[in-house]
Amino acid sequence: MAQIPMSTFLKIHSLIRKPALISNLKWFSSSSIFKAVEKKKEPEIKDVKSALLDADERKHLQDLQKGVDVPIKADLTPVTGVPEEHVKTRRVRIFRPAKNAMQSGTFNTRKWQMEFETRERWENPLMGWASSGDPLSNIAVNFSTKEEAIDFCEKNGWPCFVDEPNVPESSRPKSYGANFAWNKRTRVSTK
Repeated sequence: MAQIPMSTFLKIHSLIRKPALISNLKWFSSSSIFKAVEKKKEPEIKDVKSALLDADERKHLQDLQKGVDVPIKADLTPVTGVPEEHVKTRRVRIFRPAKNAMQSGTFNTRKWQMEFETRERWENPLMGWASSGDPLSNIAVNFSTKEEAIDFCEKNGWPCFVDEPNVPESSRPKSYGANFAWNKRTRVSTK
């Protein structure tokens, strides 16, 4: 007796659905029909982790996957961990860093940076280095836009001000070849 794949059998079984026709077909074995009917009644195989969870735990995991709704103006000052004496008495400066004077590239000039105003600096008597007892003096956080930096400061309850970058007036680029041009406008007398 020839056997057919189970997927083909299930397709044919769903089309025929009459026991008289199935019994007349010679290429179906009775055991394959019985197995197909038994497989339909079996529950689906679940993941081991989800099968062992209680209903409360399953609901808790679904709630965690939904996400958290945060109000637009959230105050994060209680959970930042920064002592109030370090934050409430000073302002945060938001600025765009200047181009490096030693190189012609513009790396790091497109981002906005946030830093706290410095305080508590003194000269170390041993080496002459500048020392500080301020834990926030070396913190510099980068942002892609000015608005993101302002929002971050407002969420943490830090007073801030924005230093707009000084944009030089665009001058026309000069050609090096114009130094050697021989016309009245650029010619300089050597006498």
